[in-house]
Amino acid sequence: MSSLLARYLKDFGEPQAHHAAPQLPDFGETAPLAADAPDFADFPQPEAPDPDLIRQEAYAEGYETASAELGVRHAEEMEALRQAHAEELAAIRQSLERDAATAISEGLKNIAHTVADRISEELALCLAPVLQEEIARKSVTAMAGMVREAILEGEAGAIIVKGPLSLFNILATELGEDASLLRHVEAADLDLSVEMAGSVLVTRMSAFAASLKKVLE
Repeated sequence: MSSLLARYLKDFGEPQAHHAAPQLPDFGETAPLAADAPDFADFPQPEAPDPDLIRQEAYAEGYETASAELGVRHAEEMEALRQAHAEELAAIRQSLERDAATAISEGLKNIAHTVADRISEELALCLAPVLQEEIARKSVTAMAGMVREAILEGEAGAIIVKGPLSLFNILATELGEDASLLRHVEAADLDLSVEMAGSVLVTRMSAFAASLKKVLE
């Protein structure tokens, strides 16, 4: 039996203390009863209380009271557990939301950097041929100016041009009528070289192409 239930049950194990009967006053000798007086033994005697019945009633009363108190206590404990569980779930949800926001933010930054790098690479690949062509044109134009000065000064002599036909055509266009003095030797090279009066002029397009390729890698 639990301690809570035992508090509400009466203790029937110990014998009840018997109190001494009160002393009646002495009225002296009493007169004899009449012959037709009723005998007290003929009156109905009250029934003695049933200890088992009293014990059962006390047990039922204590059990009911203890059950009610235990029910209240159980309800309070369950409410406390529910509240603690709700607070724990709220904390977990906040932590997950915070982690998700951080992950999304970092992911967006990485995507932005990746896209920016990819666009830069694609743009560089698209611009590389244009830049190379423009630089080649400017280099050949500058070379044509130096060749023209040598021709005008009469120091050119035989002019031998080596390199791709595309660059030679640019040089010939820039020289105009003086292009007839050129002798082209086609070569599978990026550079255009001009040999005249013991000097060699080179466009150095191969060096530019190598530097550009290194940047794009």
